Amino acid sequence: MIAVLGAGVMGTAIATLAIGHGVPVTLVDTDADKLAAAEQSVRRQLRGARLVGAMPRSGPVGELTRTGDLDDVAGASAVIEAVTELPDLKAKVLAAVSSIVAPGTLLLTNTSAIPVDELASAVDRPEDVAGAHFMNPPYLIRMVEVIRGPRTSEAAMAAVRDLLGALDRDHVTVGDGPGFVINRVLQRTINEAARIVGEGIATPEDVDALFQGCLGHRTGPLATADLIGLDNVVDSLRVLHERTGDAGYAPCDLLLAKVHEGRFGRKTGQGFYDHGGAQS
Repeated sequence: MIAVLGAGVMGTAIATLAIGHGVPVTLVDTDADKLAAAEQSVRRQLRGARLVGAMPRSGPVGELTRTGDLDDVAGASAVIEAVTELPDLKAKVLAAVSSIVAPGTLLLTNTSAIPVDELASAVDRPEDVAGAHFMNPPYLIRMVEVIRGPRTSEAAMAAVRDLLGALDRDHVTVGDGPGFVINRVLQRTINEAARIVGEGIATPEDVDALFQGCLGHRTGPLATADLIGLDNVVDSLRVLHERTGDAGYAPCDLLLAKVHEGRFGRKTGQGFYDHGGAQS
């Protein structure tokens, strides 16, 4: 059994990936409403992934257990932390779970921007902590950005490889630092694209069409931002700005305005695009 901490967009998607490959999951969240909605969300995502051939259409499905009690993950073989991208919250959750699971249990953070070693400092056994930045949705995107912190042990890295193998995911391992590779580049691109829209130079559709048509991107930066969640984009930009001191990561006015209005993108139905209603 693996534990997934956080029943939001990424937590339920990671749980979907795991149970779809026969791996039982205990999904933990303190929000009763999120937990109540999680099973239907996971089953719907699993059906969709199977329909498009992204996961096995036959074979065993791992059991999904939902709980609000962190003590229920004591027997987990690995933990994947997928709570909101707030440094203090992630550190608190990792510290709590590390005191519950057995020594040597892999503690994976799905942080998109916070340095892994910063989070590892919150736990008694920093050698057990590594980063696994799953892309959204992880059951459709095979590649995972794995981050080895300066104190991450070889045993932990071996456990990461074993887990990703069980989930049939590919990975590239990179060093530690704010934003790692993907978000060090992507978040600034999103920020600049949003700034361009805010200045009236181009529409979101124009920006994304240029990235797709000129650079061969499957989706443009603003469609990607809507998928990530503009609230998550702003959280990541703040982490990057605070840790690099680079003004280019300070969230632009248009992003801040959309988040203030509750227009987070796909999950609320409105962001840079109209998604026709909230989608989980």
